[in-house]
Amino acid sequence: MSAPVRIPADVDLPDRVIGPLTARQVAILAVTGLVLYATWTLTRAVVPAVVVVLAIPFGASAAVLALGQREGISLDRMLLAAIRQRITPRHRVAAPEAVHPAPTWLSAQASAATPGQAGRTRPGALRLPAQAVTDAGVIDLGRDGVALVAVASTVNFALRTPAEQQGLVASFGHYLHSLSAPVQILIRAHRLDLSAQISELRQGCGGLAHPLLEAAALEHADYLTHLGEQSDLLRRQVLLVFREALRPAGSVTELGGRPWLARGRRRAGARDERVGARRAAEARLVRRLGDAMELLAPAGIVVTVLDAGQASAVLAAACNPDTLLPPSSGLAGAQEVITTATSSDLTAEDGHAGWRHDYCAGSDDDGDYADERDDVQGWGRDR
Repeated sequence: MSAPVRIPADVDLPDRVIGPLTARQVAILAVTGLVLYATWTLTRAVVPAVVVVLAIPFGASAAVLALGQREGISLDRMLLAAIRQRITPRHRVAAPEAVHPAPTWLSAQASAATPGQAGRTRPGALRLPAQAVTDAGVIDLGRDGVALVAVASTVNFALRTPAEQQGLVASFGHYLHSLSAPVQILIRAHRLDLSAQISELRQGCGGLAHPLLEAAALEHADYLTHLGEQSDLLRRQVLLVFREALRPAGSVTELGGRPWLARGRRRAGARDERVGARRAAEARLVRRLGDAMELLAPAGIVVTVLDAGQASAVLAAACNPDTLLPPSSGLAGAQEVITTATSSDLTAEDGHAGWRHDYCAGSDDDGDYADERDDVQGWGRDR
């Protein structure tokens, strides 16, 4: 009887072109060698010793950058990432139109608080691959296409018998063999918030039929509170991300039409063609989601698509994974204007919403209050 053999594979491993060197390493070393040789050819008749002294550390640095690695990442990539991080703004805000300057009164306070960093605190525009989330939960990636996120349940593989394990592997392999487009299997860990369960236990314990049940509910609520304070609770979630590119429909010339007619129709119906391509991509996503549900069901895996609020919460948590705020489906969209706060933000001393009052408390340079609508749409939303 044949036994399965585990074959390790690294799909991200770059190809070797010359011995153990990759194309990137060969390019860095070749360019460094050409620069050193050209410098030696041009200056060897004047200052040959100085060129040799300067070439040794230069060549050694290039070799270290090309051959060195840290945590699986080459040093040249880390150097480029460090330079990119240094020259980009530290703070990013969602501002599709532009980043408007802060009010004068707020800039003056920031300059007084941090005199040496006043010019470095201005945020930059945040550019994300995801541009919008439709009501159906489809993520608009702009020119890159559309994507759909679904959550998959898990199965306990270790507690299954060998025959059941082979059945699970066969079912999952059947799904993998059926793939004709990219699918990302993402296993993410996020903070587990037990505040809703604790509040429900404390509020509902008064209506229980027996005092012992009420005491048990309160004791369990105290236990959950103590557990959340003493340990960092995490929850794992398996996500399936389906992605589809925007495939333009066949042109008139491909169907045997006339070229001038094809150009006229392309100019007239360019927008309709993009809308049609997007709808076709969304239809393919729905079909692939149905195939995943059908093929993974024999393995006991339930695939559930995320709605617009849940998909937005997943994207927000991916951009800020260490946030203390639990993911909520009531997040404001990128194009929405925030003008009021919730009732929890109101205080007895302040009858206005805290965020709006803090912003509208200042005036412009002329001494008059700026237009409220323009302020909220410009700088206030970026905040």
